[in-house]
Amino acid sequence: MRFLIYGAGALGQAIGCMLAADGHQVDLVLRPRFLEALHSSGLEVTGLFGEYRVPPAQIGLLTSLKKRNGSEYDAVLLTTKTYDTDSAITDIVGLSQCYCPVVSLQNGCGNLEKLEERLGRERSLAARVITGFEIERPGRVRITVSADAVHVGGCVRGVIPGAAKRLAEALTHAGLPSIAVADVYQSLFAKLLYNCALNPLGAVLGVHYGALAESDETRMIMDRVIEETFTVIATMGGNTPWPDTAGYRKVFYSQLVPATYHHRPSMLQDLENNKPTEVEAMVGYVAAQGRKYGVATPCCDLLAALVRFKQQRALQRS
Repeated sequence: MRFLIYGAGALGQAIGCMLAADGHQVDLVLRPRFLEALHSSGLEVTGLFGEYRVPPAQIGLLTSLKKRNGSEYDAVLLTTKTYDTDSAITDIVGLSQCYCPVVSLQNGCGNLEKLEERLGRERSLAARVITGFEIERPGRVRITVSADAVHVGGCVRGVIPGAAKRLAEALTHAGLPSIAVADVYQSLFAKLLYNCALNPLGAVLGVHYGALAESDETRMIMDRVIEETFTVIATMGGNTPWPDTAGYRKVFYSQLVPATYHHRPSMLQDLENNKPTEVEAMVGYVAAQGRKYGVATPCCDLLAALVRFKQQRALQRS
């Protein structure tokens, strides 16, 4: 298959490397700061799912889509940060003769809805990724943890698009376990629960996920975030694989946190690098939907405000 990966940071570079190593044609749209290293040494992935390497000649490196022909691709994988979603979709919409599926592999919720609005249901897919990727140096990504396979699905609940099946098969064959699902919204909401409980609090306190589960005080905060997020999802008409918060907490503390125990929150890494965070796609999203549907979310409100404060300070430093 022929892939365009738009916004190739840690996730995009890792998936691009694994797909290219498996024989697929891959073009990466990435920031100019990565170009020199990738032109020199190519891409490398290490860690949980093994080692993969592709030489520079085996991947296409782009900094924009100007003068690109969209008919070259079978799928576009969107891996930008959520605050770049709108501009990324505008670029992809402007890609000449591009009629292939576009798949959001991003954090948070709301990205699939934006794709559907601009591209229509037939072309819009999403993938829930609950695996940790870290750039050790430009061109070298380490897969640190994974709590589950990638879930790929479309806009219509109960239907598995053929494009979702093909992508899941390609990713699995390339070394990243993936399955096509009939309700990707459920998978995305499940990830929202996980991300909202761990990512912002870990970023505020400056600790890895496992440390949060070892303290009664932080467990109490995470329990409140889970309750608020669960209530908002239900009020929106969504669902998760668990019937109630007690069922989710049991899985969260016994399986999900141990599987990603040493992972450092992406939000924390962004703050340390003086970059914007994805707070608005996590607890910020829950708080906004809570206001919209009349659900109180005091804990999510507080965490969102604290992260915004730290983010503002970080951006001032940069």
